[in-house]
Amino acid sequence: MAVNYICRHCNMSLGRFENEEVPEYRLGLHFLTPEERKRIIAYNSNGDVTVRVICEYCSQTLDANPELALLTNPLQ
Repeated sequence: MAVNYICRHCNMSLGRFENEEVPEYRLGLHFLTPEERKRIIAYNSNGDVTVRVICEYCSQTLDANPELALLTNPLQ
């Protein structure tokens, strides 16, 4: 099983690690509500997990230009 972290705005790969038995509590995912889990985590058919977060560049850009958050794909 691999866990892939990808920016939800620009789709840049932020990191990946592989481990056969990574419990979700070690990733901090157990703190998410069911709605957040549905929006942030994707379980792929090959057993990998994709976690969609926000990269530093997109975070800074949205902080500086909050009106971009109103767009469907603000940074693409």
